[in-house]
Amino acid sequence: MAHTLLTPGVLPTRTKTRKGTYFVQTWGCQMNEEDSEQIALGLQGLGLTPALSPREAHVVVLNTCSVRKKPEDKAFSFLGFLREVKQARPDMVVGVAGCMAQLRAEEIRKRNPFVDFVVGTAHVHAIPGLVEQALQERRFQRRLELPERKGAVVTDVPQRHLERQGKLKAFVPIQYGCDKFCTFCIVPTTRGRERSRPTEHILQEVRRLAELGAKEVTLLGQTVNSYGKNLAEGNVPFAKLLRLLAGVPGIERIRYTSPYPRDFRADLVETIRDVPQVMEHCHMPLQAGHDDLLRRMKRLYTVESYAQIVQSLREAVPELGLTTDVIVGFPGETDDEFQATLDAIERFQFDGAYMFKYSPRPGTPAATLPQVDPQVADDRLQKLIQTQTAVTLRRNQACVGRTFEVLVEGPSPKNPGLFQGYSRCFRMLHFPAKPAWTGGLVPVKATASHLWGLSGEPA
Repeated sequence: MAHTLLTPGVLPTRTKTRKGTYFVQTWGCQMNEEDSEQIALGLQGLGLTPALSPREAHVVVLNTCSVRKKPEDKAFSFLGFLREVKQARPDMVVGVAGCMAQLRAEEIRKRNPFVDFVVGTAHVHAIPGLVEQALQERRFQRRLELPERKGAVVTDVPQRHLERQGKLKAFVPIQYGCDKFCTFCIVPTTRGRERSRPTEHILQEVRRLAELGAKEVTLLGQTVNSYGKNLAEGNVPFAKLLRLLAGVPGIERIRYTSPYPRDFRADLVETIRDVPQVMEHCHMPLQAGHDDLLRRMKRLYTVESYAQIVQSLREAVPELGLTTDVIVGFPGETDDEFQATLDAIERFQFDGAYMFKYSPRPGTPAATLPQVDPQVADDRLQKLIQTQTAVTLRRNQACVGRTFEVLVEGPSPKNPGLFQGYSRCFRMLHFPAKPAWTGGLVPVKATASHLWGLSGEPA
C-alpha cells in the first residue's frame, strides 16, 4: 500500500468523517503509551469517538510490546477474545501495531486471519488510512507489508500529530530506536537504530502542548541522554535540549526517561542542578550489580562507573530522587552475582525500582545462553523485591516532616476526598486540596509515609 512521504511531525488533513467508535489496547512502555495517543488522534481524525470497551467498538487496535514474553502472551489472548467478538460482529475492524507486530507479523496473520492489518513501529501514521480502507472495502486486496524480522531495519522518524489533546502532563518522544544492542533486549530490532528528532520539531510540539495547557512534559527515548547525534543541524547535546525546552513559556516541569549510564555527562548533572524546570529525579537503569553480569548483558559500564554518576548527582542535587530497573535470573547468574545485585540495592538506596525476571527474547544473544532455573529466578525476584521494598519504606519515612512542591493533578482515585500529585523528586503525595488548585504548584508537608509515597497537608 503506497503512502506519501511526509515531513516528520506533519500529517495529512482528512476531510471525510465517519460515525463510529474505536478502542486502543496498549501494553508496554511510555513510548507505546505515546504511540497509542497518536493512534487515537488519527482515528479521531476519521470522525471516530472513543468506546468504553472493545466489545462495542467499530475499530479495535492493539498496540503491542515485545520486551518480555508476558505482554506478547496477553496480546495473543486478547486476539482470541476479539475473534469471538468479530464472529458476532463481522463489520468490526481489528488491527495490530507496535513491537510485536514488527517482530511477528506473519505469525499474527497466520494465527488470527480475521485481523485486518498489522503494522510495525514506524508506521503508526498509516493506521487511519488502513482503517479507512477496511471500513470502505471490508477486505484487503493490498496491504502494508512489513520487512522480515531478520535484517529488518526501521529508519524513519515517525510522523506525528502536533494538534494533541490538552492535558496537564504529556509525553514527548525525542529519540527513536537504540544503538546499544544489550544482549537481552529486542528494542533495536523492533524500533530500529537510534534516530533523534530535529530540535525545532520538539520545540514546536512542546510549545503547542503548553498552549493547550500542559505544565509538565516527559521526554522519551530508549537512551534519552544520547539524544542529538547525527542530526542535520549538527550535534545537539541532551543538556542543551533541556535548556532550550526550559525556555518554553508555560512549561514548569521537565522530566525524561531513561538515561543510559555510559552517556551521562557532567553538563547533564549541571543542568539538573541549575535549571529550575528540570526536575530533581533520575530514572537510571542499573540492571545488575555485578560487573560480570553487566559484561554478559553488554551494558558497557561497570558498577563503579555507575556509582560515580550517582555520587556526582547526589553531591550536586542532595534532594535527588533516584529510581532504576533491575533484572534477575539473567543467563548464567550465580548466587554470588545475585548477592552483588542485592548489595547494590542497599548501596545505592534507590527510592524505587522496576524489577523483572529475565525473559528470553528470540533473536537476542542472551536467549541462546544456558538459562537459570525458573524457580531459582522466581525466588531471586522475591528476594530482590523484599530488599528494595525495605529501602523504599526507609527512604519515604525519612521524608516525613519535609515540605515538597507538588503539581496538583486532581482527585485521588484511591483516597476519596483527597487530591494527588508528584513532587519534584517524583514522590506521589495524597493531601486535602480544593478543586481549583488542580494544575497548580502547591507546597505540601509530608505527614505519613507508605510504600507508594506520602500523605500530607498543604503547607
